[in-house]
Order: sequence, then structure tokens, then C-alpha cells
Amino acid sequence: MWFKNLLIYSFTKPFTLSPDELDLLLANKTFAPCGSQDLSTRGWVAPIGLDDAPLVHAANGCLMLCLQRQDKVLPAAVVNDFLAEKVAEIKEREDRQVGRKERQEIKDQVVFELLPRAFSRSGRLFAYIDPAKGLLVVNSSSHNRAEELINYLRETIGSLPLIPLKAKNVAQHSMTHWLKSESAPEGFTIGGECELRDNADESAVIRCKNQNLHSQEIRNHIESGMFASRLELAWEGGIECVVDDQLSVKRLKFTDLIMDRIKDVETETAAEQFDVDFTLMTGEFARFIPALVAAFGGPDDGE
Repeated sequence: MWFKNLLIYSFTKPFTLSPDELDLLLANKTFAPCGSQDLSTRGWVAPIGLDDAPLVHAANGCLMLCLQRQDKVLPAAVVNDFLAEKVAEIKEREDRQVGRKERQEIKDQVVFELLPRAFSRSGRLFAYIDPAKGLLVVNSSSHNRAEELINYLRETIGSLPLIPLKAKNVAQHSMTHWLKSESAPEGFTIGGECELRDNADESAVIRCKNQNLHSQEIRNHIESGMFASRLELAWEGGIECVVDDQLSVKRLKFTDLIMDRIKDVETETAAEQFDVDFTLMTGEFARFIPALVAAFGGPDDGE
């Protein structure tokens, strides 16, 4: 349940649905497995993973959601092999070439015949809404997957006024300045990983890992015109992560400063443990996200 990546979105209008109201709306689009001819299906499931659990897990003023997707695994190579076999049969039997349109029709038929025998692959995507902070936080490093969840939530509840989280300062400018000046924003320290790109040619990339980023070599790259597009940061509150130029947070780790606090709480069931973990995690994010935005100049209010 502990998030490893953060894609953060801001509500442009207050989110006012209660947990019960949201749960009722999600119940209209719950997950169902793929049928024999479905390529994929998706729907809401209980975040806690129990059949009788609510579709919205509410704690610490936040609302946890979980979107499940199932896809049929039908490799293109398999389809093409069956297609080639059928095309060859037609050529031999009827002594003629198969045109493009007919070939596509045969391919569609092959897919239709193979789908019921295809394996299924499932995955779950977690997100939570913090109405007080006006945020939606998705546990994903993929913007496409996050947008899939957002679009499906929008279909489910009818409206979802969201924009990606923005800060006043351009992220790549800030991160480059920190490296060049050998300074870190308040409350943060710079780790040993970064990605540098060339202003003149963004296909030119230098990736550094487990390096001293305050070295003369790094400064030389920056002075030659390169900028930081990713940077490892450690927050004094107990979080380590890599931040990119879109303010996406990746490979997030909770240090012992946070994880040791879990040991002090006794729980008897998985549901109780989930509740404790969710409460602690969202509490830390409620401090970390504003600190991260402040490091990049504060929230962009559009002025």
C-alpha cells in the first residue's frame, strides 16, 4: 500500500463528495473480469482487498481509491503466425493472392478465435484524494496510467476539475541552480543521482548514480550548457526520492524515521494495519508535498 511514486494533481474547485457519496458512485462502475471477447476491462475495487470492504477507504481526512484493470495477453507474434497460416491456406487452396482488406478481415477473425484462450493479466492502481489540501495523488510513474485513472474517475462521478501540480519556478532551472551553487532547498539534501540534458540537443543525456554531484565534473557539464532534468533528494522528514522536471516523484523511499513509528502501533487484523499505514503515509505526504512545492518557489497560483 505504501506509495513508491507520486503523480500529484491539484483540484481547481473544492472536492465536496463525502466518503459514502463517493462510494455509491464508484459502485456503479465496479470491476468485472474480461469476458471471452474482451481485450481489457477496468473498474473500481476495494483498496483494502477484501470483498466486503468499501470502495472508498477513508482515514486521516483522505479518501483512498483503487482502479483494477485486466488485459488479455495476445502476443502479436502469435496472431501473425496464425494469420500467415490462414493466408497460406487460401493461396494454396484457391491459387490467388490475399489483398490488404481481406488480410485485415482474416486477422480480426484470428483475434476473435484466440481471445477466449488468451491469458489474462491484472494490475491495480492506487490513488487518494486529500480534500483539505485540494490534491489527488496517484501511485504511478506513468502519466498515461494516471490519466487513465483520472478519466475513469471523471466518467464515474461526472466531473473532476484537476490540473497537474505546478510550482512558480521552472523545475529544471531550480535543480540546475542547486547543483551549480552546491546548495539544497530548505529541508532537503541532494543525493547522489541526477540526469543532465543538453540545452542544444536534449537527446544528449548524462546519467549519474552514486556520484558526488557537487564535483567539478558536474559543474563543468552545467557550465557547458547542460541542465538537470532529474535529481535525487532527501527530505528531513524521512523521505528519499528522485524528482523530475515535471515535479513527478519517483522511487520514493520512507526512511527509518517514519517506518519505525509503525512498530509502535499494535494491530490485530490486515484491515487495521492498512488503516494505520494509510493514516501515517498520508500524514507524511501532507507535510512532504508542500515542502517539495516550496523548494520550487511555492505553488503557482496563475498570476
